[in-house]
Amino acid sequence: QAQLVESGGGLVQAGDSLRLSCAGNRRVFSNFAMGWFRQFPGKEREFVAAISFTGGTTDYADSVKDRFTISRDNTKSTMYLHMNGLKPEDTAVYYCAAALSVKVLVVNADEYEYWGQGTQVTVSS
Repeated sequence: QAQLVESGGGLVQAGDSLRLSCAGNRRVFSNFAMGWFRQFPGKEREFVAAISFTGGTTDYADSVKDRFTISRDNTKSTMYLHMNGLKPEDTAVYYCAAALSVKVLVVNADEYEYWGQGTQVTVSS
């Protein structure tokens, strides 16, 4: 069983930065590709960023590229999402997820087996 717990969300102003964290267990961080997704009210979850289980390969949605950075520290069993230059349209619930996959990167939400409970990020204008 993989338990993922997000933290770090909150209310910020446009242009501010936030760092989200996703803590899990050693099994997840030794074997799973991971990612961040977000969900707007009434919408499906959308891909934000993905990272390989070694942390050496990453991918981003075009909407966050050059503003967000995904990283992981497997020694601490923690993944991060550094968000810079936040915009009101980034307001959403952010979820971390883990996928045991042969793929290096997983961008499709349906391919993730485990999810955190979500953390709210609100960006005011």
